[in-house]
Amino acid sequence: MPVEICPHCGIVFKKYLKYHPEQDAQQGNDLPLVTLIAEDETKPRSQWLFYETRQSSLTFLGQSIIFLGLVMWSWQLISPPIESNAVGNSFLHLINLPFHEAGHVIFRPFGAFISSLGGIVGLPNVGKSTLFNCLSNAKAQAANFPFCTIEPNIGTITIPDPRLEKLESIVLPQRVVPTTMEIVDIAGLVKGASKGEGLGNQFLANIRETDAIIHVLRCFDDGNIIHVDGSVNPIRDKEIIDIELQLKDLETIEKKLSALSRVLKSGDKDALKENELSLKIKEGLEKGISVRGLPFSSEEFEIIKKFQLITSKPVLYLCNVDEGSVKTGNKYVEEVKVAIANENAEVLVIGAKIEADITELDTYDERQLFLDELGLEEPGVNRLIRSAYSLLNLQTYFTAGVKEVRAWTIKKGMTAPQAASVIHTDFEKGFIRAEVMKYIDFTTLGSENAVKEAGKFKVEGKEYIVDDGDIMHFRFNV
Repeated sequence: MPVEICPHCGIVFKKYLKYHPEQDAQQGNDLPLVTLIAEDETKPRSQWLFYETRQSSLTFLGQSIIFLGLVMWSWQLISPPIESNAVGNSFLHLINLPFHEAGHVIFRPFGAFISSLGGIVGLPNVGKSTLFNCLSNAKAQAANFPFCTIEPNIGTITIPDPRLEKLESIVLPQRVVPTTMEIVDIAGLVKGASKGEGLGNQFLANIRETDAIIHVLRCFDDGNIIHVDGSVNPIRDKEIIDIELQLKDLETIEKKLSALSRVLKSGDKDALKENELSLKIKEGLEKGISVRGLPFSSEEFEIIKKFQLITSKPVLYLCNVDEGSVKTGNKYVEEVKVAIANENAEVLVIGAKIEADITELDTYDERQLFLDELGLEEPGVNRLIRSAYSLLNLQTYFTAGVKEVRAWTIKKGMTAPQAASVIHTDFEKGFIRAEVMKYIDFTTLGSENAVKEAGKFKVEGKEYIVDDGDIMHFRFNV
């Protein structure tokens, strides 16, 4: 992934977003906008920084000359960029302004422990970017030709949670802050991707960085929308991606076995266990079985996670259907359900075009009227977001006060101090105790005092495992 380095503090920025030329042209911009995110793993994600600037259109030669000149002019000001295209207007802008005065703002909403993404994948032109646009505030290019998404598009999505509305009605805070999640629209994959066909190498590198996969399958007929293989067949499409990912994992596991063979003679127990698991994975992949479909214990799967295998990631299959099939599905959806019966995966039915139409409506009443006409209770993206949230093994706890009611995202199974660190790392370092109310108790009884009087107000220590929906107040001392 392209990077830039701030010459004043040495922080490495990753380039995550580029707006496509049409959008820039509409906005009157000559150069594409680049979002640079500083990923400091020593800090919570809520404290990562991002900086937006215009990328240079200078040629490689021009960039090189400028770079060499800068080196000669002041060696102390420069940390050389990792890639040549990192030099240009944006790099000069960072040099000319001290880091902390260069327009950086807080890139907040994901929580300290969500270190990666939910990735939307599929063949070209199955509706990935259309769905991504419906889900997030970032607008991906959605066009009727293969590979319209080349750079991965990162978006922030708000998690729909009716519990926040209930808490707001009781607490009457000054503001309400929902929790959010990252999602990425990855370039379409084609047959031969494991060997670099199409955008294969880039696709596989992007998907490896995700925590879970949302696999979009085209389950509708429309002669006006090109299918990369000439016909609609979601099972074939699924198998194409499965095979390419399995081939890449097979390549990875063969390298792993080769490396392990050099240390097995030492009798190292960890190496012996890893070798045993690797052989089992290799056998499964050669039979066309993804890693997530193989029988492993939870302890074994924790070891396998270190192998960074793509097919070990949890997957959600998303059937993109026409308007008439949104409620009941169709023959394609039924075929998908049969095909994934042994995968321990969920299938969701959604109409990307309908979701796109909903996002174009300005008011809540208009959207609700549109949903009523279709016989739907809520937008399909709401169901998708909740399913993706669960797929990523996430849950929510709340803080509630007169100034703010807020939802916080954590991994399932986190202790109270770990959950507190999502707010601030000092909360974990100086953790004393957590005051906990269950959502159902608070909303039923109507106030904190009522919860206390009923004997349901709990004081928990460091070993407490946070439940989904807990309302928490942390005591700490640093």
